[in-house]
Amino acid sequence: MHATVDADPVEVSRRVRYPAVVKPVTLSGSRGVIRADTPEALVAAFGRVSTLLTRPEIRALRTGGEHEILVEDFIAGQEYAVEGLMSRGVLSCLAIFDKPDPLDGPFFEETIYVTPSRAPAGVQRAIVAAVAAAAAALGLAHGPIHAECRVTPPDGGEPPRVYVLEVAARPIGGLCSKVLRFASSGSSPLSLEHVLLGHALGEAAQPAREDGAAAVMMIPIPRRGMLRSVAGEDRARAVPHVEDVRITAKPDQLLEPLPEAGSYLGFVFARAPLPSQAEGAVREAHRRLVFSVDAVIEVRVG
Repeated sequence: MHATVDADPVEVSRRVRYPAVVKPVTLSGSRGVIRADTPEALVAAFGRVSTLLTRPEIRALRTGGEHEILVEDFIAGQEYAVEGLMSRGVLSCLAIFDKPDPLDGPFFEETIYVTPSRAPAGVQRAIVAAVAAAAAALGLAHGPIHAECRVTPPDGGEPPRVYVLEVAARPIGGLCSKVLRFASSGSSPLSLEHVLLGHALGEAAQPAREDGAAAVMMIPIPRRGMLRSVAGEDRARAVPHVEDVRITAKPDQLLEPLPEAGSYLGFVFARAPLPSQAEGAVREAHRRLVFSVDAVIEVRVG
């Protein structure tokens, strides 16, 4: 159900099934997404999201949906992301990403994307079909799409079911696009951006990905505070299969964890023959990083 920030959260809590998920319709990166298992928890989550949406930097986005909140059923299962290109209404799947870390709440911090997916071939076909149907239902006919979906576990002989959580008319966000590379006739691989520009100019939408597996970790923020320093970058880069470590947070920057967080500490990229090796590499690199974060001293006036 949709609600506005000025709705009565108690009334909203009486109209939904539990567990439920409260989420703003305008934000990304799981920002403001909260699971609620009881009416009391939903009231608290609704208030927290409403407060988040009043922040000046969010209101400045002026997307038209800054006052809207979505409340939906929580769907148990494994989560995946899909990167694709629509060409005259036909979806070409560029990648299916596994999200190996559980995303069960109360917040939904995405940490690792790994491709190619290790899901069974039948599940992958079902994911692509579901995303294609959702894109068609939204009228997305030409250009990049990025989708998120959940696949329920088999139950009593019933096959897994794919639930599309969202489809956006955009590519994967930020530096995460570096995880995808495509074969070319030259000596250097093509970036996702190169493929998207080519598609916009009328080139075919079936580029071949580089062989092997790739993973990216969006380095999570451990706690609220001021970032003072980062140590261990050289040790992290020395992990076999790690391709790059990018720390994007700046010294003396205020860090906030989810659900208020609007950024990551940085990114770790790895390439390996197998998905499990790429995933293991970004996890080990993360273990070697040390972040010094000081508590924020709150000053109250009056």
